[in-house]
Amino acid sequence: MSNNTATLHRTATHEEWLKERVELLRDEKELTRRSDELARRRQDLPWVRIDKDYRFQTEDGPARLADLFRGNSQLLVYHFMFGEDYTAGCPSCSSIADGFNGFEIHLAHHDVALCAVSRAPIEKLAPYKRRMGWTFPWASSHSSDFNLDFQVGCTPEQQQSVTEYNFAPRDNKASLAAAEESWARDLAAKCGTDWPTYIRELPGMSAFVMRDGVVYHTYSAYSRGLDGLWGMYQWLDRAPFGRNEDDAGLWWKRHDEY
Repeated sequence: MSNNTATLHRTATHEEWLKERVELLRDEKELTRRSDELARRRQDLPWVRIDKDYRFQTEDGPARLADLFRGNSQLLVYHFMFGEDYTAGCPSCSSIADGFNGFEIHLAHHDVALCAVSRAPIEKLAPYKRRMGWTFPWASSHSSDFNLDFQVGCTPEQQQSVTEYNFAPRDNKASLAAAEESWARDLAAKCGTDWPTYIRELPGMSAFVMRDGVVYHTYSAYSRGLDGLWGMYQWLDRAPFGRNEDDAGLWWKRHDEY
């Protein structure tokens, strides 16, 4: 992290501060209104019928996509980076998921199911979930096309070419070049694997709805589109030094590693 405390920030009287704060408030309100508009546009997107019979493994046994709704009409899936060859979940995804326990119950009482989905087998996911102290549902898409179809995974063969991520072409060979960076090796090592294996998984979220027994895909987001789901960053953006990051790599850890 950058040592911003070493730089003296400008100071002001309360009256001077208040004048600038009120000006900022006007822009914050405009951002809120714009965010409300974007939320309405998300909800106005057309629905795409899901005809493929995706199969999952859960701690309660085999499941289909419709089963992940758990009686609700809406389903939010967090595509958690935990590959088949990982020994632990991605630290970044783990940081995001730390917030799920608190609001999952509220979503469940508002007709919305929340579920994490990863390609690792359930035999790996369940112990890690216990280690983290999480209670939200987590399903394994092991041996399923689910991750590949929703742009959050690729095969070793696909990794040698261009795939799609965040609705744009992704040059996987360029991503592989980061293996020379120490931060990349360290991040992969935290998951018990190497960099090429680590980046066969990618983060994202997808939304689904069920109507008359039919499941439809309604929305997906990736990359920086997940920032709003990362509670830690929402607080840091309001802290005096903000995110206070540099290019040295991840500063956060899994919550039991501090």
